[in-house]
Amino acid sequence: MSDAIYPTPASFDIELRLFLEAIYLKYEYDFRHYARSSLKRRVAAAMARFGCGTVTALQERVLHDAQAFPILLDFLTVQVSEMFRDPSYFRALREDVLPVLRTYPSLRLWVAGCSYGEEAYSLAVLLREEGLLDRTRIYATDINPAALRGAESGVYDIARLPAFTENHRLSGARSSLSDHYTAGYGRAVLDASLREHVVFSDHSLATDAVFAEVQLISCRNVLIYFDRELQDRALGLFHEALSHRGFLGLGAKETIRFSSRAADFKQLSTRERIFRKVGP
Repeated sequence: MSDAIYPTPASFDIELRLFLEAIYLKYEYDFRHYARSSLKRRVAAAMARFGCGTVTALQERVLHDAQAFPILLDFLTVQVSEMFRDPSYFRALREDVLPVLRTYPSLRLWVAGCSYGEEAYSLAVLLREEGLLDRTRIYATDINPAALRGAESGVYDIARLPAFTENHRLSGARSSLSDHYTAGYGRAVLDASLREHVVFSDHSLATDAVFAEVQLISCRNVLIYFDRELQDRALGLFHEALSHRGFLGLGAKETIRFSSRAADFKQLSTRERIFRKVGP
């Protein structure tokens, strides 16, 4: 990326801090504790998209053009996922977590940072295969309204299905993924019987509180975009939301080892980043 698109002067950091504060004050979206390195790259990409030479110019555009903010939000939030991403994680849930969850009369799961819904629907398929979906409610949350609308539709480009299908197979599938969607006109529509068990909602780990008690939280590849303070806040929310000895799943590159909340969780799986709540 050229210097014209990704400025490096010390003023960039000052402008970025002011920009994030302005977004918070104007739109109540809090990116102030997101990891600076990735945030700088995304803001630089947004500057190129809007043709702005400085962060201040981008701030001027976003503050005075309400239609610009949803576009900016797509740059500031990471919306990359796929169904059964990291199949070994879902295999570990199947083998190590669901036997415990099976003992509950009803289940509530939380997918934090759900993007376009791929992980939430993966869990729905997994739970159906294990005979647990009928007594389960899955809360899937994100801060991006456009992503939530896409997730709620349960519609995906048919070209993505081969990768989804292979991931599903490697997760220890007990059915064919094609049993759970209808294909046509270049797209796949997930069954309404899956979608009716998933509630999509706006929720920010940076500003919002706990909304329900759940037995499992899956928040993968989200904490890596937060600074230490916001990671600690999110882990605090997860500990509060989880029922006694509830489960927390994180991404393969994420850890709680250096967090002030590390003592609140004990690692369950040596293969995957799956933890159990410790304490009340």
